[in-house]
Amino acid sequence: MATTNASRDYNEYQGTGRRKTSVARVRLLPGQGQILVNGKPVEEYFPSPMMRATLTLPLQLTHVADKYDAVVRVMGGGLNSQAGAIRHGIARALLGVDDAFRPVLKKAGLLTRDPRMKERRKYGLKKARKAPQFSKR
Repeated sequence: MATTNASRDYNEYQGTGRRKTSVARVRLLPGQGQILVNGKPVEEYFPSPMMRATLTLPLQLTHVADKYDAVVRVMGGGLNSQAGAIRHGIARALLGVDDAFRPVLKKAGLLTRDPRMKERRKYGLKKARKAPQFSKR
């Protein structure tokens, strides 16, 4: 969904990504490939190179890593979950840039929301499935 803002002279593409309890709102703007996460550079927010590789995967696969800047607001979950949510959001925003990216992103599994969540705790149990120790006598 491309939104054109009248006060600006460029296109802005938006996407929302989710993973576990993390939600990321991504805005793609024409630029040099800089990524800001919650107002910080991506290197500062995600010190691990593996996490940075995770979230830039959609940009690498579509060969537009140096053509768009990403401004991201992410909340909830842990760092790994947030990286997955950002990756999902970037992939969805790229569909607004060019619909020809869909087969590449879909084949890599980047458009599918990962449904795995933490299971809720049930009453009478210590955790989701862990029961208290059973004593026969």
